[in-house]
Amino acid sequence: MAKTTKIQWCDSTVNPVMGCEGCELWTATTKACYAGNLHRLRRNHKGFASQFEVPETFPGRMHDASKANDLAETDRTEKPWLDGLPRLIFVSDMGDALSQSIGFEYLRYEIIQTAESEKGRRHRWLWLTKRPGRMSQFSDWLSNRGQKWPANLWAGTSVTGPDSYGRAKELLSVGNDRTTRFLSVESQLAAVDLTTGIGEYDWVIQGGESSVRGKARPFHLEWAKDLLDACRAAEVAYFLKQLGSDVRHEGERLTLDDGHGGDWAEWPEHLRVRQMPDCS
Repeated sequence: MAKTTKIQWCDSTVNPVMGCEGCELWTATTKACYAGNLHRLRRNHKGFASQFEVPETFPGRMHDASKANDLAETDRTEKPWLDGLPRLIFVSDMGDALSQSIGFEYLRYEIIQTAESEKGRRHRWLWLTKRPGRMSQFSDWLSNRGQKWPANLWAGTSVTGPDSYGRAKELLSVGNDRTTRFLSVESQLAAVDLTTGIGEYDWVIQGGESSVRGKARPFHLEWAKDLLDACRAAEVAYFLKQLGSDVRHEGERLTLDDGHGGDWAEWPEHLRVRQMPDCS
């Protein structure tokens, strides 16, 4: 577990599975996934999958993460938008636990039972996947065994552009009427209209692609304004994470001091929005 993280919308991260079987950010020709590139840099390091494309389980990590202190009464100096909330733990920032090779029994033991444990119930677990269809299958598998989806386990999926828009609909089949569902429109690589049905979700995160190699694809401020306006109209919490390394406004590239575009002091004032969904 990483008890602290620079990721703006959570306090900690944990990875019961390291590695991923691939997505639009990690193909034979595209290597734009942060987790994949970090695995390449730390190949053969303890705690990483031997090969990113072959996911590996790391049992016990969720249990260890559950022991972390509750943050509900703690002010987050660097992330004031999280003040008053329980500890928010991002599940699977370094892989995809819903990869086909990972069994449901393992996921129930490692993730579900931990979230429902006495210590685990103090936190909110934010589970993100690019395979919401399989997350839905897992949800049904649990239900058929008399197991409800824990209310403190949020279900999220990533949408990077029009080609992955279908994931948003698949996510709606996960959990039950108590389940918090969120979309991570990040890294956004192309314009995508999310206005239809946006009110079915509890939270939307948005952000541009960042790259230390100068190869990030453009993120247009107009995309942020459109999605923010849609979320406001639907009364959905909206969170702009970062603008990315290549920021455009009306087609012109902007120069920012923060290489990831994550310093909102450099943003247009109307886009400085980092809202959180109701954690009750």
